[in-house]
Amino acid sequence: MSGEAQQTAELMWWIALALGVVVALVVAGLLAWIHREAGVILGHVSEIWNVGQRVANNTVHVPLLFATNALAARMLDATQRISRAAASLDENARHSSG
Repeated sequence: MSGEAQQTAELMWWIALALGVVVALVVAGLLAWIHREAGVILGHVSEIWNVGQRVANNTVHVPLLFATNALAARMLDATQRISRAAASLDENARHSSG
C-alpha cells in the first residue's frame, strides 16, 4: 500500500470513528430526553391514578347519601309534626288560661 493510500485509509478511519462518536452522543442525548419525558409522564399518570381512586372512593358513598337524604326527610317531617303539636299545645294553654 502506498503512503498516500494509507493516509487516506487512516483519514477515513478517523472520520468513521468521529461519526460513530457523534452518533453515540446523539443517541445518548435522545435516550436521556426520553428518560426525562417518561418520568414526567409517569408523574402525570400517577396523579391521574390518585384522582381516579378518590373519585371511585366518593362514588362508593353515593348510595349512603340517598339513605342519609331519606333519613333527613323523615327527621324533618317529625320535627314539623313536633312543632305543630307544640304550637297546638301553646294555643290550647293560652285559651285555657284566658
